[in-house]
Amino acid sequence: MLHRKIESVLLDWKNSEEKTPVIIKGCRQCGKTFSVLQFANKYYKNVVYINFFENRNFISAFEGSLDVDTIVMNLSSILLTKARFVPYETCIILDELQECGNARTSLKFFKIDGRYDVICTGSLLGVKGYGDDPVSIPVGYETTIQMYPLDFEEFLWANGVNKSVTDYVEKCFNEETPVNASVHSTLRSLLLQYVVVGGMPNAVNTFVSSHDFRRVQIVQQNIVSAYKDDMVKYASREDKSCIRQCFESIPKQLSKENKKFQYSVLKKGGTASRFLGSIQWIEDAGITVRCYNLNTTELPLAGNAIDDVFKVYMIDSGLFISMLEDDAYADVLQGNLYGYKGAIFENLVADIFSKMGRKLYYFHKDSGLEVDFVIKYKGKCTLVEVKANSGNIKAAKTILKHPEKYHVSDAIKLGDYNVGRENGVLTLPTYMTYLLR
Repeated sequence: MLHRKIESVLLDWKNSEEKTPVIIKGCRQCGKTFSVLQFANKYYKNVVYINFFENRNFISAFEGSLDVDTIVMNLSSILLTKARFVPYETCIILDELQECGNARTSLKFFKIDGRYDVICTGSLLGVKGYGDDPVSIPVGYETTIQMYPLDFEEFLWANGVNKSVTDYVEKCFNEETPVNASVHSTLRSLLLQYVVVGGMPNAVNTFVSSHDFRRVQIVQQNIVSAYKDDMVKYASREDKSCIRQCFESIPKQLSKENKKFQYSVLKKGGTASRFLGSIQWIEDAGITVRCYNLNTTELPLAGNAIDDVFKVYMIDSGLFISMLEDDAYADVLQGNLYGYKGAIFENLVADIFSKMGRKLYYFHKDSGLEVDFVIKYKGKCTLVEVKANSGNIKAAKTILKHPEKYHVSDAIKLGDYNVGRENGVLTLPTYMTYLLR
């Protein structure tokens, strides 16, 4: 059974005095429903589970009056003896919330009433909308939590890496001392496995139970196919083909030397006016994330981002690998990365940073000077360079040599190294990326 960090987040929510109904958002198949049910059954005496997609009759329970007693009565008539609504001891789970706009509106009344804890999940809340009629979003009466596929630390837990090991690695990170050779070798291998498997729960469970990467790939390809089906099912007619084009172009976009997302790769003469909305759709569905170019390496990063210049990464490394050639997973594990090696490890770091809740930024100048990522770390603007194995970080060193121009004094190099520091550059094994909190 996978241990997910969302449990501690939900427990903090449950124990808060002024909790509002909570909405768990995230891409399809990242484990929202399973995690919420596991949490509710562990911490509540009574759990009422409502799935608007599986049983359309539940939608009728939210028609007419949204008074809590009326809703409970309506749900009870549908569920009959399957659920008990006991005040202050019951968690109501509203799954696939995007299928019922009135249920979203009702959260205000559940908050005011206060007798029941309500947890909602939704995969396409940002893109599907709520049918043809506008819905009243209960601003101030709901809490939204973004959930992701398993991050690298959760992947370590799933593979039996115990806390003493992660505590030791974090100690080495904090003290900037090399990791023991045996531990270092193990985590290097696990990192490559994470690159290939990623964090989708079905893929991780398949890997943990079988260690058969081909079976993992089949799971991932089925997920990608389901995402494409969603694009056809939920996108507006005029956007369907554009969304698919944008999504399927990601490997090609990232294989370029300049990984900036270019509309001309989609279609000769392609423009932002035609495709930008499609990129937004995929991002709102929780499938991808944008990394924005900065006009200067200074804080605040968001204030210096260039809105129309960006790279697009997959939110999950394993799904990205599954979109490459059929045997790409074998090449990654064997170190035969060829032209995609930069894309693979940059996407890996984007995966880890995004699942930490970091916004993504990079720095590129027309002169060719480019740094893979720029983050705020320990209160400073910090450069982050990513290497598949080892290599020079010429751009970062150039920037560090000119603090009067770039106002940066710190850089981090991630790659197949152990821990070290030289001339203002902190060198870290890539498996430590998740510690750059």
